[in-house]
Amino acid sequence: MKKGDFVELEYTGKVKDMDFVFDTTSEKDAKKNNIHDARASYGPIIICIGQGHVIKGLDEELEGKEPEKKYHIKLSPEQGFGKKNAKLIQLVATSKFIKQKINPMPGLQVNIDGMMGMIRTVSGGRTLVDFNHPLAGKELVYDFKINKIVKDDEEKLRALLNLQLNLKDTKADIKDGNATVILSIKQELPKPIEEKLTKDIKEIIPSIKKIKFKAIQAKAKENKPQEKPKENKS
Repeated sequence: MKKGDFVELEYTGKVKDMDFVFDTTSEKDAKKNNIHDARASYGPIIICIGQGHVIKGLDEELEGKEPEKKYHIKLSPEQGFGKKNAKLIQLVATSKFIKQKINPMPGLQVNIDGMMGMIRTVSGGRTLVDFNHPLAGKELVYDFKINKIVKDDEEKLRALLNLQLNLKDTKADIKDGNATVILSIKQELPKPIEEKLTKDIKEIIPSIKKIKFKAIQAKAKENKPQEKPKENKS
């Protein structure tokens, strides 16, 4: 395996020494470890090696591996979610939470000025909030298997779009380097997003020269006029 290869991958990530599963492509493992999300899609995913589609350490470890073999790897905090950054642990005035009708308590996740953090302690008029990733500073372990190398450009394109846009069942057709993509969304993609997607796709899948996006408009439900009650002529 090398950078730029598309592979079908399945994996389970745990916090080392805690046997705590925090991410998995297996629905069975998700249910077993009480992290199942009914809204999530489970099963092997298709990614491009070296594009940051999975955590940094796992992405790097995929290089040089063989299909259909199971691997077990250990990742340092730097290869995972980074070291704890003391600058991201901040004191926030408790009154700021009260104004937002939030009762601050340890363990509560909060959004402050667009940053997600977790409350560590509440003391008097000050609340200590940790804006580090919850797994920052943790050593991780991954069990993974590369099922196959993906060669088909249409399959690669669908996988990229599903990853980038968090969609399911995206349709894509490629003929003579021209790609047509049909997205199940209510409105057209904003131009900046469309242009960024087009640029990234052309770089990762060089055989694609042009891309045309089409959005399937969701039909609004017709509201039938209510029948007027019949007058009682008796």
